Amino acid sequence: MTTITSHTPESPVPGPPVPEPPTPGPPTPGAGGLAGGRSARVIRNEATTEIPVHLLFRDGPDPVPVPLRPVVVGRRQGTGEQPRLGRPVAERPLPPVDPELVERPARVLPGGAGVLAGVCGAAGCVATSWWAGVLPPLAAGALGLPEYPGAAGLGPAQWAGYATAGALGLFGFGGLARGRTGRAWVLGLFGRYRGSVRRTGLLWVNPLLLRRRVDVRLRHWRSEPMQAADHSGVALRVVVLVVWRVRDTVRATLGVEDHETYVRECVEAALLRVPMEAPGAVRGAPDTVQDALTRLVATDAAPVGIEVFSVRPVRVEYAPEVAAVMHRRRIAVLDAQHRASVLTSVVDSVEDTVTRLTTRGLVDLDDYERKMLVKDLTVAFCAGRGETGP
Repeated sequence: MTTITSHTPESPVPGPPVPEPPTPGPPTPGAGGLAGGRSARVIRNEATTEIPVHLLFRDGPDPVPVPLRPVVVGRRQGTGEQPRLGRPVAERPLPPVDPELVERPARVLPGGAGVLAGVCGAAGCVATSWWAGVLPPLAAGALGLPEYPGAAGLGPAQWAGYATAGALGLFGFGGLARGRTGRAWVLGLFGRYRGSVRRTGLLWVNPLLLRRRVDVRLRHWRSEPMQAADHSGVALRVVVLVVWRVRDTVRATLGVEDHETYVRECVEAALLRVPMEAPGAVRGAPDTVQDALTRLVATDAAPVGIEVFSVRPVRVEYAPEVAAVMHRRRIAVLDAQHRASVLTSVVDSVEDTVTRLTTRGLVDLDDYERKMLVKDLTVAFCAGRGETGP
């Protein structure tokens, strides 16, 4: 875009002056006018900013500088012309993430505390039964307990003892859990996130908390054939290998309904945005497609706590509806390349033969004889290359 702010006088063009058409409107504000009472008029087009009329005709005295404002012309609708100055392409916004969904460690106890609480609850139930006199004699003898002389039966005090000891035993044994390597738990209470557990071994977790197991190991997924397209828009079927893992357990579990399905859909969407290399094509940059797919899928999966390491195409083939046509086209291209190679070889052989015969003085040929010799040699060499072996 060019903006003209001042003008320099130039010598007038020889010839009769061209009369300037009358101005239908008032002079341009701020122009200051031209000599002779004429107003400064401008012509605007799409390629330049503003062109004063007097620069085209040059039939008057030195013009007065006209202050011009820059005009940015966009692309015309329906022409496909690219704008000279345009707005930068806005990046696709990422999905919003709940700021409260951040993984934090949950409060758990060692497994020994749960075992101790469970044993204490069981011992309290046995002691309450012995106190009430309902403990069987065989069990009392096995435990080495004497017969309680003042057994009062099952009263309110005994029922309270049963309730306390039973609750202690249930909480102790019911909260025992085994943490495994590569597995984690997302804990929640009444719909509220209470923390994640990544520890291993025997643990005690509050049995009132809802546990959701999450696999945090490095995982790979080989997809089924998915839709894609090459640079020409030909339909393809691509099988990709995705290597990923869960980085934030709470976002992967609570931020999306099913994080595994989400990864599959992100891969499918990325395949439709990145043009693939056609089967059998010479790959100038083998890692270009893989890097583009990995970047797109990793960007889409990051807000839900999933880390994507690579999205690698392992098999690319034409779609069934175009496979036969593309196979015939490929054969035609190979046949044309073979014919061009054979023709080049024949022409080189004929040229070399004629050059040797003439330079060594074996034959003396005029133009007509040279053309006939070239024709005969070409036919002979083509017929010889067309013969097949036994």
